[in-house]
Amino acid sequence: MFPNRQGFDRNRYIELQSQHIDERRKAIGGKLYLEMGGKLFDDFHASRVLPGFTPDNKIAMLETLKDELEIVVAINAKDLERKKVRADLGIPYEEDALRLIDSYRERGFLVEHVVLTQMEDDNKPATEFRHRLQRLGLKVSRHRLIKGYPTNTDLIVSEDGFGKNEWAETTRDLVVVTAPGPGSGKLATCLSQIYHDRKRGIPAGYAKFETFPIWNLPLDHPVNLAYEAATADLDDVNLIDPHHLKAYGEQVVNYNRDVEVFPLLAILLERVAGSSPYKSPTDMGVNMAGKAIVDDEVCREAGRQEVIRRYYKTLVEEASKELDSHMSDSIALIMTKLGITTANRAVVKPALDLAAETDAPAAAIQLNDGRIVTGKTSDLLGCSAAALLNALKLLANIDPTVTLLAASSITPIQTLKTAHLGSRNPRLHTDEVLIALSVSADSDPNARAALDQLQNLRGCEVHTTTILGSVDEGIFRNLGCLVTSEPQFAAKSLYRKR
Repeated sequence: MFPNRQGFDRNRYIELQSQHIDERRKAIGGKLYLEMGGKLFDDFHASRVLPGFTPDNKIAMLETLKDELEIVVAINAKDLERKKVRADLGIPYEEDALRLIDSYRERGFLVEHVVLTQMEDDNKPATEFRHRLQRLGLKVSRHRLIKGYPTNTDLIVSEDGFGKNEWAETTRDLVVVTAPGPGSGKLATCLSQIYHDRKRGIPAGYAKFETFPIWNLPLDHPVNLAYEAATADLDDVNLIDPHHLKAYGEQVVNYNRDVEVFPLLAILLERVAGSSPYKSPTDMGVNMAGKAIVDDEVCREAGRQEVIRRYYKTLVEEASKELDSHMSDSIALIMTKLGITTANRAVVKPALDLAAETDAPAAAIQLNDGRIVTGKTSDLLGCSAAALLNALKLLANIDPTVTLLAASSITPIQTLKTAHLGSRNPRLHTDEVLIALSVSADSDPNARAALDQLQNLRGCEVHTTTILGSVDEGIFRNLGCLVTSEPQFAAKSLYRKR
């Protein structure tokens, strides 16, 4: 690992990316619909594999073009019916859509339109959400499911295809189409809008802003392989773009879905817009992230670590939902390509060693300066809570033997849990420890000093030897820690609270 070393120049990226988008707009002419792949806001994956890339990097870049663009949010109506949840935040897609709109507007972006894609008449959750959006003052366009999309171009580019979709009347020449997650219908939204614009005499074109895979990094670069690991559930595979190689004799990286659909997309663009300026799916992209990497080895190591984290995350999901090992096997193959194992994650061995020594769940935290602290299970604390306290002590230079939590702050919490809330476990979880620490900080300088170090846990690595409960996982997520767990449950009980 490379504690505190940056591999990516945020400011250079903002400058290069905004310039390149402006160049593409001039080349296209007229209105440009820019499909935003990945997350426009809160891009935590990019910030993990490109140290120096901040989660708001894309939105900060678009702020340089703010007065010239508007944002359209696309949501797949079927995802609302399936009650799909954004995994990294644990909230439903409809709530995330509202959260994102609020965030965009707080930064001064124009956001008036939401498009509900693949929406059928019998989709009650989507209909209710549509009414909710309209009550909130948003303009909602409904797009139908088109049979044979994307292969039946004659039907798609007709009054019985895109023609049945409702048009979102945008007012600016740069329209960014984004979504809460993948598979939301952003591409179809862009093409449908171009179809309707051109019917009204408005010239319009399309480009794609997809951060990963990074086209000008090698196929086997850990940052690109980390993208494969992140999309294992979609069976995405990185490959050399054969269309680009044929057209230009240059090897660049894209992924299988874009490569496979490009011939059809080129036909659709030609039918919808009158012509297609692109000879390859890579041509369509405007991503400049690869040109803002300033320390390749730092980014390589960050990519390797992300693959391991994805592997553990998938193992836990498979164990929790009793799934087969298809996804974890795919990521294990990526790890083999990279020549890494779980032993390359520094916090794994200390946690496992302590668990073996104590015959109880254990946790380890690696601080941003590389130091590692552990936490064991005791009568008072769960291992995650113990590791959290030990990390705060170390950061605040407090003697490890010092007791931070006053008995007066602990006892009422334990009594509340066991006597009134039906819990048989008096141990404090991470949220309860932080509450007790806050109470103690009022009278104890050490507790106050420890509490002041919470901000320095952001970016720290955490590993636990058993699957975390939702409360502990949420606390670590809110603190900005990168958590993995062994796919083992702490208790042998048949019933578990999810």
